[in-house]
Amino acid sequence: MKNGYFQVVCSSNGTALKIFNPADGGAAVSTKEIMEYLTRFGINYDLHMLNKGVQDALSSQVGEYFFALNKDPIMELRESYQLFVSQDRMLVSARFYPPSVKGERMSYQEFINDLGVKNIKFGVKTQDLIKFFEAPDYCTNIVVAKGQPPRQGEDARIEYYFETDLRAKPTLLEDGSVDFFHLNTVSHCKKGDVLAKLFPEDPGEYGTSVFDEKIKPRDVKRTSLKYGRNITLSEDRRILTSDVDGHVTLVDDKVFVSDVLEVENVDNATGNIDYEGSVKINGNVCTNFSVKAKGNIEVKGVVEGAYLEAEGNIIIARGMNGMVKGTLKAGGNVIAKFIENAKVSAGGYVSTESILHSEVMAGTEIQVSGKKGFITGGRVCATNLIQVKTLGSPMGADTTVEVGADPEVKSRMQQLQKLMIENKKTMDTISPVLTSTAQKLSQGVKLKPEQVKYFQELLQTHKSKQQEQETCMKEMQSLQTILDESANARVEVTGEVFSGTRICIADVSMVVKNSMSYCKFVKSQGDVKMTAL
Repeated sequence: MKNGYFQVVCSSNGTALKIFNPADGGAAVSTKEIMEYLTRFGINYDLHMLNKGVQDALSSQVGEYFFALNKDPIMELRESYQLFVSQDRMLVSARFYPPSVKGERMSYQEFINDLGVKNIKFGVKTQDLIKFFEAPDYCTNIVVAKGQPPRQGEDARIEYYFETDLRAKPTLLEDGSVDFFHLNTVSHCKKGDVLAKLFPEDPGEYGTSVFDEKIKPRDVKRTSLKYGRNITLSEDRRILTSDVDGHVTLVDDKVFVSDVLEVENVDNATGNIDYEGSVKINGNVCTNFSVKAKGNIEVKGVVEGAYLEAEGNIIIARGMNGMVKGTLKAGGNVIAKFIENAKVSAGGYVSTESILHSEVMAGTEIQVSGKKGFITGGRVCATNLIQVKTLGSPMGADTTVEVGADPEVKSRMQQLQKLMIENKKTMDTISPVLTSTAQKLSQGVKLKPEQVKYFQELLQTHKSKQQEQETCMKEMQSLQTILDESANARVEVTGEVFSGTRICIADVSMVVKNSMSYCKFVKSQGDVKMTAL
């Protein structure tokens, strides 16, 4: 494929133009390009004659076509070119034009020297240029220099070799009942098991522009392995292994391994329990007792009017009758056969077969399924979803369900943003003083005791503000996740919702006036709307 091109013919009788038509599917010569060339060299032409000459050349379908431009004799023209540099300074291309019929050609070395004058030094395509000057291809863009883009690195990452997802849910059996026992919510480990590996960051490699400028790859994030007791960190600080048989959990990016405390019942024989690991109770938890655990709490029996608090999950196989004073508080999920006259709070989801006259709050969703699957009386809240079979009561029990992010989440984000701006101002003020003082110390300048004390105070303040910034950023990311997940908050009723039930979504609410079946409640155009499932 060869593009069409043109060549100026100089003589004592005037100036003419020779048109070379394209071959093998190349692009035809452009009148606009010819005009720009003639103007660049100050050659007079008549636009009508030029247009006609180009059109005649294209329609003639001959290899070469000649026509006069003017009667002005001019000096022979040397071979010339136009240079194009990409905006990112990574690519240079040139478009060459032939000399007049008796004009001089440009040499390879002359062109290379021109590039040097323009500071184009890196990635010059010398072999391609040598070939071009041996067999030129005019009116065609050729790459004359190409930069080397930076090789982007990768952030450090950690691979965990245990289940870190706390969203394991009970299985709905064929008969409509729910299996609350085989949940696989505990990640067991053996002594010597590899728990996590750190893959260090790859900083990448610098790139180079055609002007020999170094181009920095993106900044990568570093991280480290965080862990608690009963864990060994390898000498290269990249592998965590378990020191004991037990179970492993991940809390705030920190790996914990602990044994499990197993008891028959929580009653007068055991007293209250406050344990660093997980607690497994084979029987019941009696009224007025408390169980606190850093891991999970599993109860095979019934929980009465007791207080249970776990940083992980709370699982109650036979349910809870809280007798008004019973409380469940979980950093993860709460799974119970039933919840009655109790107060429940879960950082994750809540799954049960029925909720009766209780206050239940979940960080993600509430699933009320199984044979009964009802919510009657009380207040039930979740960030994303409440899914229930029967909602409310034909007897008119006061029932309220709420979904959507708490308005306090947005308020807290604004507070954090303001705090981070103030911290940055403080650090920007301190940093120059610290730098200046450090330079003096490195130069051997002796400071007065009060100056040393002031320097230490500033250093401590700067470090404290940096730590506070990191904490704020982490909390903001967590809050943003909550806002993102709650954008599609909804209440789904797979059976019937009774009149008198209050539905709240974010900052709007409605009271159901007529009983309805198989419906979904969402926020639309500033109101709570009901649609079919």
